[in-house]
Amino acid sequence: MKNKVAIVTGAASGLGKAIAKKLVQNGVTVV
Repeated sequence: MKNKVAIVTGAASGLGKAIAKKLVQNGVTVV
């Protein structure tokens, strides 16, 4: 999933934070 951009709402805590971390680990730019 490199060179992709994801907008994750609620990424400050909980499930949104976990999703954001996994996306970053997979090369996605998280906004």
